[in-house]
Amino acid sequence: MSNRAYNFNAGPAALPLEVLQKAQEELVDYQGIGMSVMEISHRSKEYEQLNEETQELLSELLNIPSGYKTLFLQGGASTQFAMIPLNFLNAGKVSNYIITGSWGKKALKESKLIGETFVSAQPEKFSHVPDISQLQLQNDSAYLHITSNETIEGIQYQQFPDTGSIPLIADMSSDILCRPIDVSQFAMIYAGAQKNLGPSGVTLVVVREDLLEDIPDHIPTMLRYDTHIKANSLYNTPPVYSVYIVNLVLKWIKEKGGLEQIEKINREKTKLIYDVIDESQGFYIGTVDKKDRSIMNIPFRLKDEHLEKQFLKQSEEDGFVGLKGHRSVGGMRASTYNAVPFESCKALSQFMVEFQKRNG
Repeated sequence: MSNRAYNFNAGPAALPLEVLQKAQEELVDYQGIGMSVMEISHRSKEYEQLNEETQELLSELLNIPSGYKTLFLQGGASTQFAMIPLNFLNAGKVSNYIITGSWGKKALKESKLIGETFVSAQPEKFSHVPDISQLQLQNDSAYLHITSNETIEGIQYQQFPDTGSIPLIADMSSDILCRPIDVSQFAMIYAGAQKNLGPSGVTLVVVREDLLEDIPDHIPTMLRYDTHIKANSLYNTPPVYSVYIVNLVLKWIKEKGGLEQIEKINREKTKLIYDVIDESQGFYIGTVDKKDRSIMNIPFRLKDEHLEKQFLKQSEEDGFVGLKGHRSVGGMRASTYNAVPFESCKALSQFMVEFQKRNG
């Protein structure tokens, strides 16, 4: 469609055009039942089938081993920041956090409200992942929490820490399903859907069952993971339409060839933009060490704020959306999630080259 914007929004973010068209086609009549999926009961056989199928697709794409449960919850990743220590940070235990940016700091803040919390590693400047090869964790550790990809700062883990018997928990909100991962490395992964999975409104949780054995009795019902596992994510009314769109996105990823092929495309897309930054002789300034660059979020600066404002103004006039950096860091940011087409990244790289020619 020629009138589609070049959407680089950080979240809610681009959805595959094919998914939007399928949703449009089924909007008023889902699978011939004479109702929209938004109108049906979450206790109906149609929704229970959708719920099960979406879990199965995730299990297939992520190659989730046995002994894990998949949940579709509400409240975004921000609610998970509190639910994790509420459920797992028991008396006499300490939670550990590696901080690589803004979202890690927010998760840390919630844990500090609930129990003893320790910062295992944090670089002085959020431009790289700290050295985790010599990471020391205490014997009384409840878990180690990481943010696999920092949406604002554009830092992404290339390898994950080996925590031995200590549970590793990862916020994967902005890079879930962008590449294959070994789920067995993690006790839990979670992700808000609105960047790489679907629309806002649903949060994915994949949790190892043995992690749920010692949840304190005093945790409120809705904030307990075992509540939602026993009810198969149907304890209360789920975000039905958001789960439906996630289902369509997962089918789209499968049709594209799965995560190996998705990663290949993502690396080709982001290389177009990173190459322009690297070859600009300082006109564009990357803000992340090359070894830790994200294939989902590309932050960059220009030499002065006046030029940055000019860049944003001209890019908007040319149909580019969402390139303004987060207000906490400024500059520019291109979010190149799975659904952002190769053609959009190519158009941005060409725009950047032309902008430098006119203003360099």
